[in-house]
Amino acid sequence: MAKETTQFFYGTGRRKEAVARVRLYPGSGKITVNKKAFEDYFPVETLRMIVRQPLVETGSQDRYDIVVNVRGGGIAGQAGAIRHGIARGLVDADSEQNKQALRKAGFLTR
Repeated sequence: MAKETTQFFYGTGRRKEAVARVRLYPGSGKITVNKKAFEDYFPVETLRMIVRQPLVETGSQDRYDIVVNVRGGGIAGQAGAIRHGIARGLVDADSEQNKQALRKAGFLTR
């Protein structure tokens, strides 16, 4: 039996009581949170902006499809945890290019 090897980059984000497990797959920029569409899970534009900040900072909005499992905390804490997880996943994807910019913006600190 052949084993599927789908490459993805992983990051765990935390904020307050919320914990997010984030996987970044090469793709077109689609974000899924707890098997729901991104816009359905975060109906407020401010929260969507918080989640997308690391992607905008590194210029990789359209390079990765993101799958997130998040639990605990409130909706704002979950958005912050997802931001932290995405930032860690981007560092996993390309450390030398992304780490300095994300660290300077404060996205790698809990």
